[in-house]
Amino acid sequence: MILPQRIIKENSMSLFRKTAALLLSFALASSALAQQLPVPPALAAKSWLLLDVGSNQVLTTEKPDDRLEPASLTKLMTAYLTFAALHKKMLSLEQPLPVSEKAWRTGGSKMFIRVDTQVPVEDLIKGMIVQSGNDACVTLAEGIAGSEDNFAQMMNREAQRLGMKNSHFMNSTGLPDPNHYTTARDLSLLASALIRDFPAEYGKYYSMKEFRYNNITQPNRNRLLFIDPTVDGVKTGHTEAAGYCLISSALRDKRRLLSVVLGTASDSARASESQKLLNWGFISYEAVALFAKEQAVSTLRVWKGAQSQVKAGFTSDLSVVVPKGYGDKVKSEFTPEPRLIAPVEAGQKIGVLKVSIEDKTYGEYPVVALEKVELGNIFTRIIDTIRLWFN
Repeated sequence: MILPQRIIKENSMSLFRKTAALLLSFALASSALAQQLPVPPALAAKSWLLLDVGSNQVLTTEKPDDRLEPASLTKLMTAYLTFAALHKKMLSLEQPLPVSEKAWRTGGSKMFIRVDTQVPVEDLIKGMIVQSGNDACVTLAEGIAGSEDNFAQMMNREAQRLGMKNSHFMNSTGLPDPNHYTTARDLSLLASALIRDFPAEYGKYYSMKEFRYNNITQPNRNRLLFIDPTVDGVKTGHTEAAGYCLISSALRDKRRLLSVVLGTASDSARASESQKLLNWGFISYEAVALFAKEQAVSTLRVWKGAQSQVKAGFTSDLSVVVPKGYGDKVKSEFTPEPRLIAPVEAGQKIGVLKVSIEDKTYGEYPVVALEKVELGNIFTRIIDTIRLWFN
């Protein structure tokens, strides 16, 4: 059975992410590198995780799969679905959405929209992200899905698609519910997907330091935006049960790190602990670029195809992150799939790139076809069948 090109690409990218996420766990149990891995900081938090976004490597983590209350970090999923609706032309930024009584009455943080009025989608986005407005979230949820309950179902489907295996959403806001939970690992998947899939929207809204609506100016609760010029997002959260939480991302020298810190004791603590984690990641590790997006790793022979060769590579930039001082020791070796026979779909796995340091495996990455190869004509297929008999 020949899979549709879209499915093959999604499957290959999923495999890439899963492989990359395990990269550090491969690392060199008995080598000199393992003995010199940077010692991560201890944080005053319930759970945390530091992700190098470019390589998808987890640099350090503590209790990443403990189910915790996400509070307003939930709004990352609400934003993700809102941006997706904009891209699918289900919404427009200028489109006014009606404010229901339910949205108006929703407790917690607000952007202070008025019941029975209409608010442009872009103002609601700013109110959701900058002001953490629960009323904005409910209004967007109702505008996209008809009701918040329907929207919660969309959230859970999207969570499954993104690989968030230990998350379940009951609302668009993060207000407490016993069946509303997630983990540090799942939140890192969600936040990195938002940055990757909607870079323009991320850059435009998550770095805003304040937003004024209804004659009320509210600052962004992410303190790091005011402290560290390399931090450009993403979201805070707080309830009594969740504690003070912060997902933050910083870009330094074209390298992006994402920290997830859950369950600190105060607003200032979530900022200082997140800053500590980001600084450690940038100071202790360096990125090594291996292959650019769609750069050919190799050109492979294709049997029975309309063309005899296909380029192999990656559909996104490939880099690895190693402890400082080991960048020049990184080596890679490509192993192709044996006997590649047409048809070949773009995005189909056709080999593996093994990355090593000091002859020890550091990670393995699936290499995919960068172009489609159709089935050749009957003459080509007969000739190649005969050739294969003698190979």
